[in-house]
Formats: sequence, C-alpha cells, structure tokens
Amino acid sequence: MDALAGLLDGPRARGAFLLRTVLDPPWSVRIQDEAPLTVVSVVRGHAWIVHDTGTPVRLAAGDVAVVLGPDPYTVADDPTTPPLAVIHPGQRCETPDGRGLAQEMALGVRTWGTDPDGAMVMLTGAYPMRGEIGRRLLDALPRLLVLAEGDWDCPVVPLLAAEIVKDDPGQEVVLDRLLDLLLIAVLRAWFARSDAPPWYRALGDPVVGQAVRLLHHDPAHPWTVAGLAAKTGVSRAALARRFTELVGEPPMAFLTGWRLALAADLLRESDATVGAVARQVGYGSPFALSTAFKREHGVSPQEYRTGQLRQVEL
Repeated sequence: MDALAGLLDGPRARGAFLLRTVLDPPWSVRIQDEAPLTVVSVVRGHAWIVHDTGTPVRLAAGDVAVVLGPDPYTVADDPTTPPLAVIHPGQRCETPDGRGLAQEMALGVRTWGTDPDGAMVMLTGAYPMRGEIGRRLLDALPRLLVLAEGDWDCPVVPLLAAEIVKDDPGQEVVLDRLLDLLLIAVLRAWFARSDAPPWYRALGDPVVGQAVRLLHHDPAHPWTVAGLAAKTGVSRAALARRFTELVGEPPMAFLTGWRLALAADLLRESDATVGAVARQVGYGSPFALSTAFKREHGVSPQEYRTGQLRQVEL
C-alpha cells in the first residue's frame, strides 16, 4: 500500500446523509450539524461557503468542496444573505427561530428546497460520525478545500446526481460507496497540488520519499533511525535532519502516528484481538500498544473499539 492509498483507505460511509438541494435566490443555510466532514458539489448556479472567521469562498457549477467540522458555517447565494434555515445535529432542519422545515421544503426523494426548478442545485454528502474517517486524514486536511471543475476530471458527480434521487432497493449502500469514491477522487486530485501536506510533498525527495514509503509499506518492522538511514543511503544525522525539515516531525514520531492510525482502522474494521493488532502495526505487546494508543487517543484500544461500535449502532 502506498502512502496516499494508506491515507485514503479510511473513509467508510455508513448510512451517510446525502441531499440534493434546489433553491432560488436569495437563500442561505446555516450548517451546525457538527459532522466531521462534508462534501459539497454545485451542479447548477453558484454558492458561497462562509465560515464565522475567514474569507468567504465562492463555488461555481462543477466545483467541489470538502468542509471539515465541527465548526459551523453558512452556505448561501451571497455572503450577506441571512440564513433562512439552520441544520442541527442529526440533520434536523429549522428556521432560525426554531420552526421545523423538513416537511415544508421537501421536494421528493432526498431533495429539499424552495423550487424544483430552482437556479441553484447542490449535492451534499455528510459523514455524521468521526469514526468513519481516519484521524490521520482529517489531521492532514485544511478546514475548507475547494477543487474547481477545471482542476480535475471525474465522472462521479453526474453519477451521484443521478442516483441520489432514486429509491431503489439497496440505494443507501450505493450512495455510501459513491460518496466514498467522490471524496477519494477529490482528495487524490487535491493531494497532487502544491498545497498538499508536507509529508506528501516530501515523497518527491529521493531520500525522505524513500524513507516514508519504507515506513508505510512495513510499519511492523522494528525500525530505527539508523536502520532507516542505512536503507536510504545517508547518515543517521542527515536523515533525521532532512526528514524533520520536509515532513515536519522526526522519522520515529511519523512512524508512531502511522502505526496508531493503522491500529485505529484495524480496531474499527476487524475482529482481531488487541494483541494481533499490536503485532500487525509493530508493537511487541498489547500493553505497549495500549500505552501508546491511550496517549494518542485518550482511550484504550478496547474502549476505542467499543465506542466505534456504539457509533455504528446509533
């Protein structure tokens, strides 16, 4: 598994919230659902994304945005338009004064708005639970990233637009996988740009890139800085200095973060024991993994697994 594949392997939507919104101006929707990650695609017209702090960002037709939570933000036809609706946790929709809007603005299957033929059409897909997305991926992303239509070539948006209004058997599973595919396609294109995280840009360095790939491919190996330096053909000091400069953290700190991210995914997605997970990610014992895991996540591996299962059940 290469470094990017390892990072993008995390998204796993489970009954994700997906909605087609159709509105005529003036319109404005306040989003405070606390979803950890939301994908927004403008199909027709335009939309502004406005955080409480920061510069408003305009999305044109064909643009896709990824918005990280839990900070609230507003999506509107103009940054100055006051909200007509507020989206709360659980996707509860109300007017700013608390009146329910779910029935009043329903326009059909997964479609909501003021006019079936409105000037603006937008697709929204929200991952409601943090456990559906790898923590390392969330940590690598900015609060808002935008991919303009001309920056990539992907057929997923038209397919999602066609499928989101269907109510066929198994449709939720189809939509979950399409949302995952759209997110991965957007992030892969974004990571190829110059504003990708330092560790990703470092993959182009002949020494540090090789070191990162070695750590990603074999996290269970008992790596040391000296051993990694020998594999990359430089001195221990030179590797440590160059790695820290390009990646932003020392090699062993990077390895620890990668091991614990993998452990979290294994705990969430498999029935392997904590001991088996520890061996797969390079820890000599369940105790060693538990100590490092609790330091990073604030809970033990077993508590983390139990919490993820509860999220899925909810």
